[in-house]
Amino acid sequence: MFEPLSAFELEALWLSLKVATASLAVCLPVGLALALVLARGRFPGRWIIEAAVNIPLVLPPVVTGLILLSLFGVRGPIGRALHDAFGVSLAFHWTGAALAATIMALPLVVRPLRLAIEGVDRGLEDAAAVLGAPPLAVFARVTLPLAAPGLVAAGLLGFARAFGEFGATVTFAGAIPGETQTLPLAIYSVLQTAGGDQAALRLSVVAVLVSVVAVVGSEMCNRRLLQSRRP
Repeated sequence: MFEPLSAFELEALWLSLKVATASLAVCLPVGLALALVLARGRFPGRWIIEAAVNIPLVLPPVVTGLILLSLFGVRGPIGRALHDAFGVSLAFHWTGAALAATIMALPLVVRPLRLAIEGVDRGLEDAAAVLGAPPLAVFARVTLPLAAPGLVAAGLLGFARAFGEFGATVTFAGAIPGETQTLPLAIYSVLQTAGGDQAALRLSVVAVLVSVVAVVGSEMCNRRLLQSRRP
């Protein structure tokens, strides 16, 4: 159990970190924009955006992967357009694994960000606007700093969710060693081989450690956010 990770295991760990980091780079700006729209927007059809964001939470991950394959596969409408125009193919590539992880992690990024933005005192934003600050400056200098703990919490949860993604990834990107076989897929793979229990256990310990750090860090950020709003 405490033997050093093998080259195969290190490769899966590195790929998971790569996929989760790429996913987070997309999730945070997109999640922040969606959280701002959901927290402050008042327009017909807002519930459609909210439902679309949260659907991956209730759909079986394999179904999400199948939808991605139908849309972004080489025969799908978006995938065919990307391939014809730029020669890009997401299916069965590590970028496809990152896309699947992004879709699955996005709800966990949007929710804490939305709560953090909703908790910002609108009076402070209005005061900055009255003093002449444009909307973008109000957001960057008032809203975002006050919501920063929520942003960190969202980032930690999103990274952990992307790091541990399995169902949508294996359906859309497959389990290609060195290309799309992330740590969860590697665990499943070694469990199918004789004598793979120890390798699976070592990889599981790594996955648990990442998850614990992310959850504890997220809770600490949430507590700090609550404490900052107490009178």
